Amino acid sequence: MKIRRKPLIVVSAFVLSGFLLMGLNNIDNKNFEIAKNLDIYFSLFRELNTFYVDDIDPGKLVKESIDEMLLSLDPYTNYIPESDIEDYRFMTTGEYGGIGALISKHGNEIVISDPYEGFPAYKAGLRAGDVFLEVAGKSTEGMNTEDVSNMLKGSAGQPVKLKMKRFGEKKPFELEITREKIVIDPISYYGMVDDKTGYIHLNNFTKDCAEKVKKAFLDLKEVNGAERLILDLRGNPGGLLIESVNLCNIFLDKDVEVVSTKGKVSQWDKAYKTTGNPVDTKIPLVVLVNRGSASASEIVSGTIQDLDRGVVLGSRTFGKGLVQTTRDLSYNSKLKVTTAKYYIPSGRCIQALDYAHRNEDGSVGHIPDSLISEFTTRNGRKVFDGGGIRPDITVEDSTLCNLSISLIRQFKIFDYATKFRSENDSICSPSEFKINDNIYDGFVKFVEESDFNYTSETQKALEDLKKTAKSEKYLDLAEEQFALLEKNLQPNLDRDLHKFRDEVSILLKNEIVSRYYYQTGSAISALEGDLTIEKAKEILASETTYQQILLPD
Repeated sequence: MKIRRKPLIVVSAFVLSGFLLMGLNNIDNKNFEIAKNLDIYFSLFRELNTFYVDDIDPGKLVKESIDEMLLSLDPYTNYIPESDIEDYRFMTTGEYGGIGALISKHGNEIVISDPYEGFPAYKAGLRAGDVFLEVAGKSTEGMNTEDVSNMLKGSAGQPVKLKMKRFGEKKPFELEITREKIVIDPISYYGMVDDKTGYIHLNNFTKDCAEKVKKAFLDLKEVNGAERLILDLRGNPGGLLIESVNLCNIFLDKDVEVVSTKGKVSQWDKAYKTTGNPVDTKIPLVVLVNRGSASASEIVSGTIQDLDRGVVLGSRTFGKGLVQTTRDLSYNSKLKVTTAKYYIPSGRCIQALDYAHRNEDGSVGHIPDSLISEFTTRNGRKVFDGGGIRPDITVEDSTLCNLSISLIRQFKIFDYATKFRSENDSICSPSEFKINDNIYDGFVKFVEESDFNYTSETQKALEDLKKTAKSEKYLDLAEEQFALLEKNLQPNLDRDLHKFRDEVSILLKNEIVSRYYYQTGSAISALEGDLTIEKAKEILASETTYQQILLPD
């Protein structure tokens, strides 16, 4: 099959390269360089295709060369072949045809990690932890998550046969699930966090997400009596620019500029203003952000900050101030290309990394402090460009200890939740469920009897120090001290599982709750003990504090 195609590729490359060179006398130097280098590329590809010792995959080779070329520009300019169009469509719309479940690789097996409530996998009774043995009659042995995911996806209304294995059950079971159009709600949860404070957690900026936020806000305000609001954009990577404008319009008057874009081509120079009537321009508002908040999340939080419409709380955002546009290519493929930078109302661009001026080693550096400029909000508060949105009030994300990270990576919390679900048909509500001594002791025993192992960061640092001391010939002078440190710093699983019980219990609770109450329950469970939300509630509860934050320094 490949051998028959080779002449076609060679002829195509030859004809195209010749066609490019026909008009070289009539084009400028820049276009000459483009044509010349394309001709070199086609010639090189022709020689590879003809003489390379083994058969090559032309599509794969070209895809890799395109990817590497675009990666030299920035990580957001991407080639999307026809085979990846469905994944791209899902990223922008939140829709796809399938069974409605997240899957992951667990050792040598592919498992369901999170079935979406209300969709086919959930309706069929599949649970997190269930293992795929066969999909559509094909064994999953040796497959990765992408392979299985592609087989699970398909046109809505089409059935797919599955053979599954469940923890605690000796025999596999088979079932047939009819695929549906899966629409993932961009709002993971909304509700009241106290008698007067509403809360909305937005995961991403997919199509129509602003309308969904509007409906959630109206429900909180008109039905639940919310007098203040927390909008949680932590971990939200962004999405559609227009949705960020529409979301801001909920809290800003009509005809207010939210963001403008400026690019090399004048057609990308555009100002985006609110176009509709707002829902509420007065309600006290706190927007939560962190390092994972990017792009459209930064437009919203930056605009709210620049116009002094609310308080931004959390940690510094990612710093993605680049705008991408999708261009159609031949054979149903697309190019997602960075066409402009965006600027929020104060006039600042919050792009953090300078891809246009790379270091000598090819790495990308941050905007230097010498080039960071000062701007002012509507009230005259100082704000800065050069890298993300700096919150009005900083609350740093808590970091997990190495034990917790290892428990997550080695699926110990996941596996214990699977075991727990198989032994318990129900639990109390997400807000009432607690990890008591009996549950935690069971978890400790489960981990200690498993093949779990971990190394602390302190241990790693000590090993590095020993290597340095040895290379500098100081190790002999401190050999006893190193031995004592190694003994004292040696991880003790039983000790550490009890030392870090509070942290591990939170992770364990969230995982167990998700097995019974799915995404909504997990979101409710995660609110408990969230220091950033507690700080937001504290700020909103005091009108004086809230107003003072929005005044000039």
